[in-house]
Amino acid sequence: MPALEMAQETGKLVAWRKRDGETVSKGEPLLEIETDKAVLEVEAPADGVLTGIAAQEGDIVPVGETIAWIVRPGESAPPRAPVSSTRRTANEPARPTAAHEIPSELAAGAAARLSPKARRLAQEAGVDPLKLRGSGPGGAILAADVLAIQAETNQQSGNFKTPGSVGRLMAERTTASWTTVPHFFVVREVDASALNEARQQLASASEEKSNVRLTHTDLLVALVSRVLTKHPRVNASWIDGKIRLNQGINIAVAIAVDDGVVAAVIRNANALQVREIAVQRHELAERARASRLHPQDISGATFTISNLGMYHVDAFSAIINPPQAAILAVGSITDRVIVVAGQATIRPMVTLTLSCDHRVVDGVRAASFLNDLVERIRDPEKWLQ
Repeated sequence: MPALEMAQETGKLVAWRKRDGETVSKGEPLLEIETDKAVLEVEAPADGVLTGIAAQEGDIVPVGETIAWIVRPGESAPPRAPVSSTRRTANEPARPTAAHEIPSELAAGAAARLSPKARRLAQEAGVDPLKLRGSGPGGAILAADVLAIQAETNQQSGNFKTPGSVGRLMAERTTASWTTVPHFFVVREVDASALNEARQQLASASEEKSNVRLTHTDLLVALVSRVLTKHPRVNASWIDGKIRLNQGINIAVAIAVDDGVVAAVIRNANALQVREIAVQRHELAERARASRLHPQDISGATFTISNLGMYHVDAFSAIINPPQAAILAVGSITDRVIVVAGQATIRPMVTLTLSCDHRVVDGVRAASFLNDLVERIRDPEKWLQ
């Protein structure tokens, strides 16, 4: 069972693309795994014959467990014990046994094998680990076990409905970010007239070549990525108590899915034309909504754009996705009365809110980045050639 994202403890085997005994080629789709973030397609790591399948569709297996073998023709898989898997329905966490059903010595042993993530969740939720029966290898208590008993308690009290996997992860990550990252916000309102004109001019050529609708988000990905080349600290990360400057500029775009939001990544966006960005963004959105993202589609982002303009939101402040240093929140483009050359006039205006990690980006750097971005939005064609 591969580890496809940070802090992953288990994976749910959604589907095998190949059957036991079939030949596989390195790089072709082999299986689908569901993590807390998405359903991801995993490629075969080598050429050979798939054999010794030990985990079936629907099984939830700890990361690192052997679930099958790829061998040379004529070879067979070595004998081994069954994987430590459990079967659950989609989006259903493990259901721990009540404390009185667990012998004290077993409970203490399971608590000793409490994963770091499970320990943190237990402390935040006020859950006693000795009340849990772990679903991990050897009875180890996993984060899913803590979430399950918390959800069961809330359901019994009628507090709320248990969220799905994406919703649970989003709740965990936003809570961790908001409580550990020192956020501050810089806001600018900008005339989007030129941005609208640029989209109209570029849209016909782009849609004719690729049959993909060009959006304001595509233009903003292009403009933001080019501005980031001048502001490496805004494209940096906070890792292990230090600032790390990222070599690539990989823009994550927030995409709504049934159970929450997935941030899919457009890599090296500063080197792409707007049409190329639009095609990638469209393909990522289609795969995200069909739960067919690849691991590389959701990893390695250095900056995030969250655009809620299509939902008629005037402005909002977004929560940073660690270890990124910043996220740009984009509101709707709305006609407003402003003063131009001493005269009141109506212009399409958009509000941009930059959320920054103060450990990496100070106020001057944030303001300088936003000023440069506003300059490019006012004259986008100059920067999108």
